[in-house]
Amino acid sequence: MDTIETTWPVSGMTCDHCARAVADELERVAGVEDVTVDVAAGTATVSSARPVAEREVRAAVEEAGYLLGRPGLLPVL
Repeated sequence: MDTIETTWPVSGMTCDHCARAVADELERVAGVEDVTVDVAAGTATVSSARPVAEREVRAAVEEAGYLLGRPGLLPVL
């Protein structure tokens, strides 16, 4: 099965600790296989075998203390 990669804008991250907090929460979402967070770009890329619902991604990012944008839109840094 192909892997689905979705890059989400995440606002409010300023350091590696921020990135780790976001990645830790996203890795707990069912179906997520890998997460890459880029603080400089203000993004989190989620890899999964199936589509992951936006509400699940949003809840995870908000649990980490940050704000999620919509894929394809630039984050507010």
